[in-house]
Amino acid sequence: YILLIITMEKIVIACGDPKAKPSYLVDKNLESAVKFIVRKFPAVETRNNNQQLAQLQKEKSEILKNLALYYFTFVDVMEFKDHVCELLNTIDACQVFFDITVNFDLTKNYLDLVVTYTTLMIILSRIEERKAIIGLYNYAHEMTHGASDREYPRLGQMIVDYENPLKKMMEEFVPHGKSLSDALISLQMVYPRRNLSADQWRNAQLLSLISAPSTMLNPAQSDTMPCEYLSLDTMEKWIVFGFILCHAVLNSDAAALSLWKLALQSSTCLCLFRDEVFHIHKAAEDLFVNIRGYNKRINDIRECKEQALGSMHRERRKFLRSALKELATVLADQPGLLGPKALFVFMALSFARDEIIWLLRHADNIQKKSTDDFIDKHIAELIFYMEELRAHVRKYGPVMQRYYVQYLSGFDAVLSDSISVVLSQDVLMLMCVFLNNLLCFCVPVEDGEVFDFRGMRLDWFRLQAYTSVSKASLGIADHKELGKMMNTIIFHTKMVDSLVEMLVETSDLSIFCFYSRAFEKMFQQCLELPSQSRHSICFPLLCTHFMSCTHELCPEEVYTHPYTHTFIVILLPKHCAKTISQAVNKKSKKATGKKGEPEREKPGVESMRKNRLLVTKLVTRDRKFKESIVGMTMYNQATQEIAKPSELLTSVRAYMTVLQSIENYVTIDITRVFNNVLLQQTQHLDSHGEPTITSLYTNWYLETLLRQVSNGHIAYFPAMKAFVNLPTENELTFNAEEYSDISEMRSLSELLGPYGMKFLSESLMWHISSQVAELKKLVVENMEVLTQMRTSFDKPDHMAALFKKLTSVDSVLKRMTIIGVILSFRSLAQEALRDVLSCHIPFLVSSVEDFKDHIPRETDMKVAMNVYELSSAAGLPCEIDPALVVALSSQKSENISPEEEYKIACLLMVFVAVSLPTLASNVMSQYSPAIEGHCNNIHCLAKAINQIAAALFTIHKGSIEDRLKEFLLASSSLLKIGQETDKMTTRNRESVYLLLDMIVQESPFLTMDLLESCFPYVLLRNAYHAVYKQSISANA
Repeated sequence: YILLIITMEKIVIACGDPKAKPSYLVDKNLESAVKFIVRKFPAVETRNNNQQLAQLQKEKSEILKNLALYYFTFVDVMEFKDHVCELLNTIDACQVFFDITVNFDLTKNYLDLVVTYTTLMIILSRIEERKAIIGLYNYAHEMTHGASDREYPRLGQMIVDYENPLKKMMEEFVPHGKSLSDALISLQMVYPRRNLSADQWRNAQLLSLISAPSTMLNPAQSDTMPCEYLSLDTMEKWIVFGFILCHAVLNSDAAALSLWKLALQSSTCLCLFRDEVFHIHKAAEDLFVNIRGYNKRINDIRECKEQALGSMHRERRKFLRSALKELATVLADQPGLLGPKALFVFMALSFARDEIIWLLRHADNIQKKSTDDFIDKHIAELIFYMEELRAHVRKYGPVMQRYYVQYLSGFDAVLSDSISVVLSQDVLMLMCVFLNNLLCFCVPVEDGEVFDFRGMRLDWFRLQAYTSVSKASLGIADHKELGKMMNTIIFHTKMVDSLVEMLVETSDLSIFCFYSRAFEKMFQQCLELPSQSRHSICFPLLCTHFMSCTHELCPEEVYTHPYTHTFIVILLPKHCAKTISQAVNKKSKKATGKKGEPEREKPGVESMRKNRLLVTKLVTRDRKFKESIVGMTMYNQATQEIAKPSELLTSVRAYMTVLQSIENYVTIDITRVFNNVLLQQTQHLDSHGEPTITSLYTNWYLETLLRQVSNGHIAYFPAMKAFVNLPTENELTFNAEEYSDISEMRSLSELLGPYGMKFLSESLMWHISSQVAELKKLVVENMEVLTQMRTSFDKPDHMAALFKKLTSVDSVLKRMTIIGVILSFRSLAQEALRDVLSCHIPFLVSSVEDFKDHIPRETDMKVAMNVYELSSAAGLPCEIDPALVVALSSQKSENISPEEEYKIACLLMVFVAVSLPTLASNVMSQYSPAIEGHCNNIHCLAKAINQIAAALFTIHKGSIEDRLKEFLLASSSLLKIGQETDKMTTRNRESVYLLLDMIVQESPFLTMDLLESCFPYVLLRNAYHAVYKQSISANA
């Protein structure tokens, strides 16, 4: 029947569009014939009308051919109607018992049948050209075969009878009123409880796991488990359509009237199918106005229409936002609660889904467009938390499965066994089957084990039907506890084998597919509202729901572009400026400026096939794939432009998706192509000796981004974990933050992989080693002075005199700052690599991390370095950087003994320490609390000093702790700038003091106690106070 409704809805759409409707209905030559057929319908008069039907005689064969699909669809509707009427009569004859809280599946399917039947007949009545289509086909059939189609008399009469479908069905359902009203009145235990106000939900602390901590681990239970997450929209359709069809019960049963009023107050329109809606109050009033004695009912409808405001739903959405946020947060921290509290999750999803669909439907169809009740700028937040809960269920599905397998065998089996003693022999046989199915899962559950309880659920459905008829040996009406127990067990089985189906049942939002304008409007509102923009990802995630609205019997609805890569690239944010500009100019009717400018291609043009051979060549040659990937980087050596890593990753994934879809139609091994080409791209050169994305990005980051950092155009902001452009006279051609923030670095790690990131690290270390080599030369030039200074830390006057003899002090600090910048960039890259690997291989990464964290201090350095190398490859930070040790070890100095090398390393640390006070005179050395650093990047000195010291003294087998202590003693010369009177020399004194604190915080070898021994902490505290105070006054 779903296929039938889909087809009927397509006919409604086609007939409503002049371009899509059958051409015979708009053909001027057939206009008089069509009018004649509709006027005489359903009668057939071919005699004495030759003049009006002459043109029809010429087109009869084409009409038969082209209208057959339409005609036989209407025949299918008639046959469906016949089957439904027959089934309804059988149900009445058997006097079936219906109670949604007992025989849930039977009652739900019965009410769904009634609503589906009603929906189909309403949609049929909305096809305005139905008489013309059926009549044209039949006249053509009679002219061709000499007789009407055998189905035509009944079909024609049905079309006439159901001109007003609800009025006809009200008469038709008079004998079915008892069964239908019983099923509907059973909703009084469910619907009022689901249709509460937000205040009532809040007072009951609905969906809260932390409101009662003592019961947090107790399984969520209810006597009406499947009713707890039953769609409110579905129940309202049952009530509205059901009580329209058996309206007499509204005058005789107070419970029925109460349900009817509550449903009328909740909504003004109902969803028939997709975006087809039914306006409740007007339709009901039109039907009841001609029935004698229904003035009260008409007044009820009018009163309920006035009360059917959106304020209650607005407050519900407000409550659900906070409730779902709390639920998602708790489950993210304690996913084990998904087992006992699964019911809460599906209730939350169902409640939120109902409110979102209500808003979507009413916002698009309500007449009072100005009211705020139908505009919700925070809807993205609610959808976002729904997606979070869905993600938790998908991710921790095995946890839920394991919990409920044990629950079924350990509790439900025992419970069903205890209740079986009161059953009759034939029912007992089925219960024994159920019991055996449950007990067979006592064994431990293995990962990946597939369960299938569909047969058991079908058996329970059969048992409901068997025990619900009046002459059953055991009536379920007398054993309601059996129905409630089995409904609970069925819910538990769904938690084992039908989690995906449960997500679709409770949280499917595929209806957005048919409200594209509303979807775009909500998305735009989300992006414009700063507090909601962070939830904007929910809208792309919503697109994954759209496949749920398709049906396997309608494969033509599943349409996918064969070439999606270009489409995705065109939709990248950076390409939207021209489109926005054109739209603005078009709206303001401004001239475009350039005459004859070619029109830009719209996304989708690339989907038009040009030559199939191009596709074949594309997917059969590895080199073509490699060239495509490298080309996607859009690297321009002249301008030093390159695609952002996130853009390239999106393009590559889109490209791979296309190739994988082609594999379904062409016999090729795409997996081998991916493995071969993508692995080569993680190396410096590919198998043909050509550059890869690894070499291109490595060169760009080293030669473009980091070089501009050295030139003072870019600074590293620790607070943002990104490099950011500084305001300069010559603006850079790129935004550093767009290439170096954490999301871009993660994309880079995804693209290059561990091998590529290792090559990037080695290249960075080569640059550092060249800087260290230059630093050593400067130390050699000043060796005599530095040697004297190393023994004079406690003689400030002598230290000041010796310092004046030093040369190239600024060069030392600049080179150390460059080293610090490079190490900061590498730290970002390593952190991103760790994040990516933690997603792909979490258990392996955690094992490596555990191994690194438990190396005994007395471990041999060679063994420790092997562990550090393994950890570094996984992106984990290490006390001693193995890549830096390897890079510095490769430096070979001629005619210099190991003892002399060790002395140079010690003096280098002294040189850096005694040079720090000169930074105070630099205007760019001011510390900014907002970025947690200095605009001239001297905060990177902390990382450089610690990493260089650890690497050098590991190579020379010295004590890292002792040398860093010596560094702190040497840096105590900073105290002398506190006594300086020259304001230019001491303008950023406090900002430089903070460097010592940063060095200690960064070091795994130093402590604050050591710093206190040579530099009073009170100076640091005052320095922090001063820079923060200065920052506040500057901002003011």
